[in-house]
Amino acid sequence: MPITIDASAGPRGIATPLRALVALTVKREGRRAGEIGVRLTDDPELRELNKRWRGMDRATDVISFAYDEDAPDAATRPVMGDIVVSMERVLVQAKRYHDTPGTELARLVIHGVLHLAGQDHLKPVERREMRKREDATLVAARALVRKIDAAGGAAPRARV
Repeated sequence: MPITIDASAGPRGIATPLRALVALTVKREGRRAGEIGVRLTDDPELRELNKRWRGMDRATDVISFAYDEDAPDAATRPVMGDIVVSMERVLVQAKRYHDTPGTELARLVIHGVLHLAGQDHLKPVERREMRKREDATLVAARALVRKIDAAGGAAPRARV
């Protein structure tokens, strides 16, 4: 199944390392990748999605939509769904957390994939476990993060 990247709001050359990052994250969760889409966009789109699907009228950094999370055998099926990332939030958060934009983008994509794979962070123990998984995957993905940074990290594509 394909992992598709809509990086029209991101820098050129970022799709290949993001696709590899998604595949690596799924593999580290002991799962198989099904159809997974990643869309890089802006705050207004994330705000609209957040309002429509979560009832929160504010921008957010990443939203995941799992295709089959309620299926009784979801944990054994291939991971499938969509991840939408605000490139504006990536830049703001990278500065806030003193990370490169590529590292922050990678963290958000990993976070989204973990949600698709069934992880959550509603409870403190879940938050700690999810952060631990994010951190471990970031370490394992160092070479991919360097490629994301080399592609321009999270710099928006210039409009022509």
